[in-house]
Amino acid sequence: MSYYDIDAILTDAQKVPCTFEITIPGLGYLEGNSNTDIKQGTRVELPLWLAEMLGVSQRLGTEQNVITLDLPPALAPRVQNALKANPCTVDLRSLASHYYSLGERILGLLEEDELVDILSETFKKRAAGIADHAHNPQGVISSGGEFLKGLDENERQLFKTAHESAKAIRAFLSDRSSSKK
Repeated sequence: MSYYDIDAILTDAQKVPCTFEITIPGLGYLEGNSNTDIKQGTRVELPLWLAEMLGVSQRLGTEQNVITLDLPPALAPRVQNALKANPCTVDLRSLASHYYSLGERILGLLEEDELVDILSETFKKRAAGIADHAHNPQGVISSGGEFLKGLDENERQLFKTAHESAKAIRAFLSDRSSSKK
């Protein structure tokens, strides 16, 4: 991940729900109240980069955590159940444009073993469908691009790469067959 990577920047901007475990003076603006303290037990949504910085105390084993991180709505149990049932029917882009990147970052902060398995299986199953669509782009075009609208950025990159590879192979085989004549 590069400092200038736009995908990493957009992933860092995703909001995650957090609960403050201590009262912090002067941070009331995080919940829309200027010149006030943020009270213990306050739930706010913070950008991932800020939640990660405040959540570091959890990993350092300090006496009291600053915040407790919760799973973002895109990775909530309701979504996990939908992904377990049929990952190909879930519109990941509407949940988070960088869904897998968000999942990866959250898994670095929280211990969610089941989520690791769910995200891995989801990617594997969806990748097969993406490869099928990439090798037969007519289906994507005839559906008005509905298929592409539900893909997160990693899946779109996969689709683009698979499509360009299929095109290059067809061109190579076409050139090869015409040169043998």
